[in-house]
Amino acid sequence: MLTKSENIKRTILFQGNEWIPCDYVINPSYFFYNDAEEVLDLMARHPALFPGFVRPEKGAFLEDFRKSLPSVRRFGKPYVDDFGCTWETPMEGMTGTVTKHPLSDLNNFNTYVFPDPAVCMGIGPIDWEAETKRIQNEKAAGNFIACSLRHGHTFLQLTDLCGYQNFTYFMEDEEPELDALIDGITAFNMEIIRRYLKAGADMICIPEDLGMQSGPMISVKNFRKYIKPAYQKMMDQVRNAGKLLHMHSDGDIRSLAFDIIDGGCQVLNLQDLVNGIDWIRDNLKGKVCIELDIDRQKITYSGSPKDIDDLIREEVEKLSSPSGGLMLIYGLYPGTSIENAEAVARAMEKYALGL
Repeated sequence: MLTKSENIKRTILFQGNEWIPCDYVINPSYFFYNDAEEVLDLMARHPALFPGFVRPEKGAFLEDFRKSLPSVRRFGKPYVDDFGCTWETPMEGMTGTVTKHPLSDLNNFNTYVFPDPAVCMGIGPIDWEAETKRIQNEKAAGNFIACSLRHGHTFLQLTDLCGYQNFTYFMEDEEPELDALIDGITAFNMEIIRRYLKAGADMICIPEDLGMQSGPMISVKNFRKYIKPAYQKMMDQVRNAGKLLHMHSDGDIRSLAFDIIDGGCQVLNLQDLVNGIDWIRDNLKGKVCIELDIDRQKITYSGSPKDIDDLIREEVEKLSSPSGGLMLIYGLYPGTSIENAEAVARAMEKYALGL
């Protein structure tokens, strides 16, 4: 029997796998807007999806968990990140949005100072000595090591710095400061990647959202001119080191998907219904390992447990292959019932893990 690490690598490289890798992610906010004890019970019932989880004593979890939240997820406490962007969130545990943009006026770029990747990762401090030790310990235990840039590393970083509307205008107006701004962000990102590669990462993840409910947030023209070259530098850095490359984007990214893949992406995380299961099968299956982000807007949110079972069965039937190339991920957010959260877990275990 393959180890978990071996199975993941074989899935990504289309070398034949024994099960479909699954990741069930509970957004921290879910614990604050539901009965936290019921959520912990859910985790305890599904050890295959939450390996190593030890259920805390009743009543001992929530306040300690609140204290552990990163600043960007704290309600009522505006947070200024390493790039100088001010974050606020309306929900405890949910990453919020940037409300103050330090480069809304590009005249400020002359005095702008980029953060130091030796001491921070863009949205909080990092202790590279401790992080390297953690990675090496995980590797010694035989675990698959995936290390990630912060979510929103390039395109979204630019919108955070400038404001979305401003950045869109800056691209259309071909503002001369943009090249230097993007180069500075890319250099920061590549230094983070370099440190993760040196520490022993098996895969580097470069996640950020490019899509909306319909279409991308950036034109194909501007993506190719401003964003893809930065992506390419990072992808080349990872691939030249002989490591795996993972890219995530929420939203409808059908018009950008091939630009992402031909740059060297080996695992593409994208959402199922907004892109279309059949479209994903017809256009991406066999070309890139698909990490399918299971719907959290419609069926798992407001459907029945049977609807959820039917959805995940359809996805596995249409997108899986004996050679691999499919992984599943689900994000549980406030508004989805515990009953439906349970149905997702059972369907993932049944159709992906064979339990």
